[in-house]
Amino acid sequence: MVFTWFQAAILLFFLGGVLFAAGPLLAELFIAPKAHGGALAETYECGVPTHGPSWVRFGINYYFYALIFLAFEVDILYLFPVAALFAKPQGGVAAIKLLVFIAVLGAAIIYFMRKGVFTWPRRIQVRVAPRP
Repeated sequence: MVFTWFQAAILLFFLGGVLFAAGPLLAELFIAPKAHGGALAETYECGVPTHGPSWVRFGINYYFYALIFLAFEVDILYLFPVAALFAKPQGGVAAIKLLVFIAVLGAAIIYFMRKGVFTWPRRIQVRVAPRP
């Protein structure tokens, strides 16, 4: 079998990719601090030490609002290329396509409003039985 320069380049780039991926993992073994316990074991978020319990339950409604926000935000991002495209005259067909897209977004918002997704529910109080 004849080993060509093209095969050598492929092998070189493959090895470079493996080293690029494995390099940080191997460097972590030598560079990372070895101390355990103390303040390193405490919960730490956003540069502020936690006060109270570190595991707090959030209502599932927060996640629903976040998902709906992301869904509509991604749809709105599609309007930026359209705005850049409309710098040049496109005609009536492009305007109708844009109006159909906005109508679908508006229909989705009306659907979610009628389903009651945007209404904030009352907080449900959970009764905890006293310990004997």
